[in-house]
Amino acid sequence: MMEEIILWLVEKIGQLGYPGIAVLMFLESTFVPIPSEVVIPPAGYLVSRGDMNMLAVILCGVAGSILGALFNYVLALWLGRPLLMRYGKYILFPPHRFEKVNAFFITHGEISTFTGRLIPGLRHFISFPAGLARMNLWHFCGYTALGSAIWVTILAYIGKFVGDNMELVMRYSRHALIGVLAVMTVVFFIYIRQHRKKLALNSVVQTGEKNE
Repeated sequence: MMEEIILWLVEKIGQLGYPGIAVLMFLESTFVPIPSEVVIPPAGYLVSRGDMNMLAVILCGVAGSILGALFNYVLALWLGRPLLMRYGKYILFPPHRFEKVNAFFITHGEISTFTGRLIPGLRHFISFPAGLARMNLWHFCGYTALGSAIWVTILAYIGKFVGDNMELVMRYSRHALIGVLAVMTVVFFIYIRQHRKKLALNSVVQTGEKNE
């Protein structure tokens, strides 16, 4: 079944060209269950055949990801926030819990958006808390683009070197994901350490100002 899907995607991407990649990645970044592992590697395979350009594939993939993420962001901003504030208590998400999530994302929205784009399952939904927290739109787009670019590039090159063998594509995608998660874990711990140092420094400064 998966091989049939891949062959169909290769055919459709070949027909639709770069806009097809953008549209599929737009859907992948919303709540439509289309994994990027079955969208970008076939495009990478077409690159290996000389039918597509690698840079254009990556740019279209990232553009589609950003547009899909923006769709979720706006949906959460316009509908999610009012609904949660009014009915959240009925789904175990009362206003005080909403405010905690909101405060967390205001402080840590950039790192959360960036790392979230690299985690399967989470990348589809990380835009919702960003919209709920009214995260700075330029920052949101920038960190979404950065995370998406890393993952799209990895998948495109997997497709280029592995071809249309879906079993190998999924195997190398899992290996790549493990490596990415390991790097993200290090990045996250460095971020936490730097954040704590910043808080400690601010506390010392504030204490000094009060003593004066």
